[in-house]
Amino acid sequence: MTTDASGLGTRRSIAAQLRVLGVRPGATLLVHAALRPLGFVCGGPQAVVLALRDALGPDGTIVVPTHTPDNSDPAGWRNPPVPAGWWPLIRAEMPGFDPAVTPSRFMGLLAETVRGWPGAMRSTHPHVSFAALGPAAEQVVTGHTLGDMLGEGSPLARLYDLDADVLLLGVDHSVSTSLHLAEYRCPGSPREQVGAAVRTDDGGREWVWWQDVRLDANDFDALGKDLEVTGAVRIGPVGTGTGRLMRQRAAVDFAVRWLARNRTTEDA
Repeated sequence: MTTDASGLGTRRSIAAQLRVLGVRPGATLLVHAALRPLGFVCGGPQAVVLALRDALGPDGTIVVPTHTPDNSDPAGWRNPPVPAGWWPLIRAEMPGFDPAVTPSRFMGLLAETVRGWPGAMRSTHPHVSFAALGPAAEQVVTGHTLGDMLGEGSPLARLYDLDADVLLLGVDHSVSTSLHLAEYRCPGSPREQVGAAVRTDDGGREWVWWQDVRLDANDFDALGKDLEVTGAVRIGPVGTGTGRLMRQRAAVDFAVRWLARNRTTEDA
């Protein structure tokens, strides 16, 4: 089943397409989505979330990135940059990250819809949080470490432990956050100083610094195309757009090997 004759996508038709694509009932599913490529969907992001829940069933869990890239060191801002004279004031005044209140930025309407869904849980990282909805939500989001923010102390590693799936809905591999886990698993990945505003135990806020892997997604689209050649990615229509579904472990393990061949590390 695709959209109906008029091109209208519905909760029912999207759920049917997701099942054909291979979404597993009871799975834990990390979703990266842009809704515009799916065409007109009756009910918009709410209907897509409902369709995802229908395809996953009551034992399935939806996970989305709810990152806040604006809560970061302004010295590194590029789109747009801000004057150097502003940097100290931004670090002093940026509100501390509050998982219950702080909106995500640039993650899309679907991620924001899941974040605000009743029962959803969110990790506490001030820069790269994730939200989850379903039975495995607490296991996925609890214990997100400040340092190695997309590494072994992150929800990405918990998804790997759970043998989760990744769904790219209307987007390509360039936004597949799981591939960053591979960067952490490659010895000698370059590191840098990272900062963000956090809440303190007394309800205040402070600016904190830590050392972390220098994230680089510039070659993820090429990496993903090579992954598709292996047959590890199922590709099919969702609405008027394209869905790509893969096992996260397969993607991460392939990415570790691909990055080792195609990138220079600090140890090289």
